[in-house]
Amino acid sequence: MAETTKEQVKRYLAALQAKAPGRAVEVRVPPYAAVQVIGGGTHTRGTPRAVIETDADTWIALATGELDWSEAVAQGRVHASGERADLAAYLPLD
Repeated sequence: MAETTKEQVKRYLAALQAKAPGRAVEVRVPPYAAVQVIGGGTHTRGTPRAVIETDADTWIALATGELDWSEAVAQGRVHASGERADLAAYLPLD
């Protein structure tokens, strides 16, 4: 049975957490999940200083290498703000 979009999103977010452990950047893929990654400052409450948000299709394309990080940002498919809000060094995950 093929993975659902939700399962793919969560699997790739877990892979990102393993590749870039930490809590400095929050990566959000609504409505499926959000995780904290990348070492540095620790976020515990409220809105983190660095946030990355994208839709599920874009996240899966980034994780599999079908889409380049800089292209996704330039096309407005990823919204990234704050220090360290750049996943280029960690993608693709496959």
